Amino acid sequence: MYSVTKVIHFCYGHRLLHYRGKCRYLHGHNGKAEIELSAQRLDARGMVRDFEDVSRTIQRWIDDVLDHAMLLNRKDPLVPMLKRERLFLMDGNPTAERIAQVIFAYGVQTGFPVTAVRLWETPHSHATYRPPVRARR
Repeated sequence: MYSVTKVIHFCYGHRLLHYRGKCRYLHGHNGKAEIELSAQRLDARGMVRDFEDVSRTIQRWIDDVLDHAMLLNRKDPLVPMLKRERLFLMDGNPTAERIAQVIFAYGVQTGFPVTAVRLWETPHSHATYRPPVRARR
């Protein structure tokens, strides 16, 4: 199995509903997404996937949709007040785990062989999303 990882830096804001710590307040992060692509075989160029392909598709989407956006739970009572701001609404709290899953889903949806996404929320804390392993028969 071969794998490559593309690192993408972006900034975002968020807050967590029903949370007692500091993250219940609006705040921001300088995030780093590590997108792992894997393949059993290399293509004719000797690659899992060209890093430039990842930049053109996944990084562009992150830049256009998530970068400098406020990521919020769609049920957050602040959403109507922030409707003129750059928002990305999620079906739950915008935790590092869920943000990693959103990036993973976009990568797979656009045809990349994504096997894991690690989202660094701070230089010392990250969450990883990888799909569930199918049960062997």
